[in-house]
Amino acid sequence: MKFEKNVKEHEERKMKAKSMGGEEKLSRRRKEGIMNARERIDYLLDSDSFYESGLFATSILAQDREKTPADGKVAGFGKINGRDVGVVSNDFTVKGASSSQVNGRKMEYIKNVSKDNGFPAIFLGESSGARMPDIMGARNIIGINNDPGQYMRLREVPWAAACLGNSFGNATWYSIMSDFTVMKKGACLAISSPRLVELATKKDVDYEELGGWKLHTEVTGMVDLAVDSDEEALDAIKKYLSYLPSHCNEPPPRKSVPAGSDDSVNNILDLIPESQKQVFDVRKVIQCIVDKDSYFEMKDRFGKSLVTALARIDGKSVGIIANNPMFKGGVIDADAADKAISFLVHCDSYNIPIVMMADQPGFQVGVESERNSMPGKAINWLNALALVTVPKIAIIMRKSYGLAVRNMGGSGNADEVVAWWTSEVSFMDPHASVSIVYGINESDDPDKYQEYIKEASRDTSAYDLASVYGAKDVIDPRETRDYLKRILEVYSQKKNNGVGQHLLKNWPTGL
Repeated sequence: MKFEKNVKEHEERKMKAKSMGGEEKLSRRRKEGIMNARERIDYLLDSDSFYESGLFATSILAQDREKTPADGKVAGFGKINGRDVGVVSNDFTVKGASSSQVNGRKMEYIKNVSKDNGFPAIFLGESSGARMPDIMGARNIIGINNDPGQYMRLREVPWAAACLGNSFGNATWYSIMSDFTVMKKGACLAISSPRLVELATKKDVDYEELGGWKLHTEVTGMVDLAVDSDEEALDAIKKYLSYLPSHCNEPPPRKSVPAGSDDSVNNILDLIPESQKQVFDVRKVIQCIVDKDSYFEMKDRFGKSLVTALARIDGKSVGIIANNPMFKGGVIDADAADKAISFLVHCDSYNIPIVMMADQPGFQVGVESERNSMPGKAINWLNALALVTVPKIAIIMRKSYGLAVRNMGGSGNADEVVAWWTSEVSFMDPHASVSIVYGINESDDPDKYQEYIKEASRDTSAYDLASVYGAKDVIDPRETRDYLKRILEVYSQKKNNGVGQHLLKNWPTGL
């Protein structure tokens, strides 16, 4: 056979490159139930769709070339449900998937090809950080970080990331820059490893405290979803991308509507208490309104008085921002404001119409709130909302008070505003206003108190709002799904066939 020697050598090199860190390391991971870098790609992508880029890459250092197959990062292109994606999967069995000059070039290549050709990029993170001694010294630190645009996000294509193990340095940066980040419980996401932190701070630090899933889903808000396994994380990325367009200059894909999607809304009155003083879980209400099984919540453990979720209505992707009275009575605190801003930026960047559902008593007040920069966050929210160019639909469910009326789409901050007949809109809760203005409580003088309450409640109903065209209509809550189906159809051609102006595309990442 011609070129027999070349063929044999080529196959041997391919096998060696795909062997990753060797059978001993791979076997250890299998016993621990942890996927390796190539198994993760196989699970994520459509069968036989992966085309690898950089299989024969190795360390730039001669002494490490035989020990660094694919240089610790498996990269290439594939398909998810028939759509192209770029993917980088960190191989922890090769020098802890540490960042180097060569594998850094691989990452940049996948990013740039994805951006230039209009399809999502996916980063499967697990890394020990920068590779030493490769990066030590002035010449090397410049060599690995010489692109001023390396950490610039203009949200031209969706990015999704999974933190699947200890992720430091580069793996952390790409998780934070991504539009959606899922984290496996037991993983750690941080700037540096506990060992380095202990050296710097002279204090003992454990992985969970430094960068565990509870920290990032409940405190920092930098992780959108926590899961128990690699498979769940990869499934979450696939589901997330199903709501998104391949790039910013096309509308999201439309899906078929599952049978029975119009049925649950008829039960919505059973979920809403008649008394404004009683709470309810808005997540259950949302699931009555959207297409069956299409509800996908983001940052569910962070800023819990506000819900942000992707869903579909009549097969069309929508982003939902809803106050949740189940937590803190629906008050808007600093975390909820950060969460809302992040979601507005996300939806506007990828042409996803926004539905706001209001039931809020205003912004959280007090010393803690001021220390958390609540005034600045409230105004940043309004600034972001004003820059949104996708359709904005606001539904006032029950109470909506103060400046936050505007943050939830009222007072001209949404393209369409409707109110349920349960709505109450005013500067503040009538009971609070009576206590402040008149200095009495119900126990002081019940008759006088009720007289003041009646006065403070004047002109606050849904019909009062509609009388001045502050709401375009007053609807029965059971009409909400039909209303949204129709109004989204009206706005389906807005802004260049469903594509917005992306005025928020360079809003800072980090939440």
